[in-house]
Amino acid sequence: MEYEWKPDEQGLQQILQLLKESQSPDTTIQRTVQQKLEQLNQYPDFNNYLIFVLTKLKSEDEPTRSLSGLILKNNVKAHFQNFPNGVTDFIKSECLNNIGDSSPLIRATVGILITTIASKGELQNWPDLLPKLCSLLDSEDYNTCEGAFGALQKICEDSAEILDSDVLDRPLNIMIPKFLQFFKHSSPKIRSHAVACVNQFIISRTQALMLHIDSFIENLFALAGDEEPEVRKNVCRALVMLLEVRMDRLLPHMHNIVEYMLQRTQDQDENVALEACEFWLTLAEQPILFPLINAGDVEEDETIPDSEQDIRPRFHRSRTVAQQHDEDGIEEEDDDDDEIDDDDTISDWNLRKCSAAALDVLANVYRDELLPHILPLLKELLFHHEWVVKESGILVLGAIAEGCMQGMIPYLPELIPHLIQCLSDKKALVRSITCWTLSRYAHWVVSQPPDTYLKPLMTELLKRILDSNKRVQEAACSAFATLEEEACTELVPYLAYILDTLVFAFSKYQHKNLLILYDAIGTLADSVGHHLNKPEYIQMLMPPLIQKWNMLKDEDKDLFPLLECLSSVATALQSGFLPYCEPVYQRCVNLVQKTLAQAMLNNAQPDQYEAPDKDFMIVALDLLSGLAEGLGGNIEQLVARSNILTLMYQCMQDKMPEVRQSSFALLGDLTKACFQHVKPCIADFMPILGTNLNPEFISVCNNATWAIGEISIQMGIEMQPYIPMVLHQLVEIINRPNTPKTLLENTAITIGRLGYVCPQEVAPMLQQFIRPWCTSLRNIRDNEEKDSAFRGICTMISVNPSGVIQDFIFFCDAVASWINPKDDLRDMFCKILHGFKNQVGDENWRRFSDQFPLPLKERLAAFYGV
Repeated sequence: MEYEWKPDEQGLQQILQLLKESQSPDTTIQRTVQQKLEQLNQYPDFNNYLIFVLTKLKSEDEPTRSLSGLILKNNVKAHFQNFPNGVTDFIKSECLNNIGDSSPLIRATVGILITTIASKGELQNWPDLLPKLCSLLDSEDYNTCEGAFGALQKICEDSAEILDSDVLDRPLNIMIPKFLQFFKHSSPKIRSHAVACVNQFIISRTQALMLHIDSFIENLFALAGDEEPEVRKNVCRALVMLLEVRMDRLLPHMHNIVEYMLQRTQDQDENVALEACEFWLTLAEQPILFPLINAGDVEEDETIPDSEQDIRPRFHRSRTVAQQHDEDGIEEEDDDDDEIDDDDTISDWNLRKCSAAALDVLANVYRDELLPHILPLLKELLFHHEWVVKESGILVLGAIAEGCMQGMIPYLPELIPHLIQCLSDKKALVRSITCWTLSRYAHWVVSQPPDTYLKPLMTELLKRILDSNKRVQEAACSAFATLEEEACTELVPYLAYILDTLVFAFSKYQHKNLLILYDAIGTLADSVGHHLNKPEYIQMLMPPLIQKWNMLKDEDKDLFPLLECLSSVATALQSGFLPYCEPVYQRCVNLVQKTLAQAMLNNAQPDQYEAPDKDFMIVALDLLSGLAEGLGGNIEQLVARSNILTLMYQCMQDKMPEVRQSSFALLGDLTKACFQHVKPCIADFMPILGTNLNPEFISVCNNATWAIGEISIQMGIEMQPYIPMVLHQLVEIINRPNTPKTLLENTAITIGRLGYVCPQEVAPMLQQFIRPWCTSLRNIRDNEEKDSAFRGICTMISVNPSGVIQDFIFFCDAVASWINPKDDLRDMFCKILHGFKNQVGDENWRRFSDQFPLPLKERLAAFYGV
């Protein structure tokens, strides 16, 4: 029986009065209204009044009716399970009867209300909802069809998972074919809803959609030229997702799709063009496509420039301890857990950047095959008399740098001088984009004789750092930082000149660029290291840095980049930093202490005290690490006079991974610098280190592992009681597939070091880790850490020789990776190799060593006589 309910006139007026008042701009009135609405929730039929105003009171103005629906929606969210049955039924039937209200606002509000009820787990308790909405789609009345579709789209977005589960008896089997029929509807709004609904089920490879995949793709193609931008956007989005999950079905049409996406990349509607650009980024990740697409009309990918620049900011990365490699110094590991995202980068991601990114991606896929298509066009652009065109050419040249580097090399001797000239173009935008593009070719510049390109480039970039335009200053500073990373000690002859410029920029720069300037100075220190430690350089550099340091308050976020910069400078200057270390050290300890105290207050009384910004603590810990590394034993007195170890004990247990990561790095550095102060705390620290050997947080795990290794070297035989806390986790990590390189190397070194100090405890496990141990350490440079690790392995082999037998070839290979081991280590290698040879006998050894690659064979013969 239909639930009949009539409002009481006086009650209705009272509620309308409240709804009117709640639209008042006065906050006090709004607060009173909120309280009254809360009180009204005690009356069972209050929600009936709300739905009545929304759906039946057509005499009222739309904003008031819609507001009534939104308040009802909030009540549903908060109290739905307490509504009496009658009220619930009345709301549901009213919603379905009014989904086609003539006002778009009311239709949308009813749709939101339906979805909210559905997402409260009520899809199960409202069995006629989906069938009813689907049948309303066939209504002759446009409003009803559009309203029902709006609600369905929201339900598909919010409840995609449950729609595809057995709980509801698989309604999608009916819904998806139904949606596909509406791709051809005469109304663009409805076509757009239909595509959007189906799109919700692509990524999860929903069975019901997969059954109709061909008809879906066919229908998408029919919409390719739709006049409605929203439809084109949804079509592009569908194709991007299909590319990820049903590549096989798109392949036969790939040529047309690429043509279509090239057109869409230039769509006059920016949102459509952005969706289309996503296609290129996804395409590049599909390995099977390379041969398929001929890099046909890529030049059309060029989009008209506007004045947004493509210079990406650089972010703080918390300290991760990494090994030196043969080929190129530090190996960067991109760990997801310490990426920091910045809002600016997203909002600037406009069409032209997206096109540049798409070009970058295409260049990385097609490499030099792309060049014949782009070069003729580039020549025209780069030397064009109109600056706008020239600037877009310079952007393209930068975008393809990474992917097409090999093919570009013959043209660089002509292009680089041209670009260096463009650095003094009269248009600021040309100057700034040229900075970026030149930075993308820095690696090549540095590989040539310095006077040819490096010197002129550096001279011009330093002028741009002092440019009168802020955007050019920013671009030049970022580009210079990149050049520093590539050039490293090549910059030493020019240090005085570089520092002159950077120090002068201090007095010139506004706030935002100062932050980039700190980065350029920090990178310079990282790049030239101890060469910076000369009295005249220290005299130039330190006063302005310390002056900024004294001006900034403890709450000022500008401390981050300055602390980072000082950390690099302290590491580079080593003893040269001594005169400045005390106030810097003290302040870092205070920042950590303040942040911890604030966090404790916030934990105890969250409503009274707000949570601190823990970045202050992270960056302070990193700077303390820099000081410990730079000052070595000289930091001992500072540590003795402070409570840093107590603070570290708290930081090591913080729930934020980055805090733990930085505190373990500091623990390792203090262990190296002044172990006498760390030693008394080892019994407290070791169990915490053990629980952080969890590769879910790569960088935390990495730094904890490294710290354990440093501690074991200092503890020697006293490490014994702690081995059970850490050993099996380390062995597990070294055997896990897909462990990042840096973590593997640090794990291997730490296992080796534990075995060096406590061979009896670690050697029995030898067979379980020897193979991955050898393969992960063959690529790192000869250094102290590698030395102690290999001593450990040799000691363990002498305790448990059978543990290495099966994987002996890997041990041989690892030994051969040493360029020049210390004499006593070489003797250890010799003993093991000869011992093995004597044990198996000449004949077996010959058979065994015949499996060796030739370089390995020759090396072992030459160095160790086997």
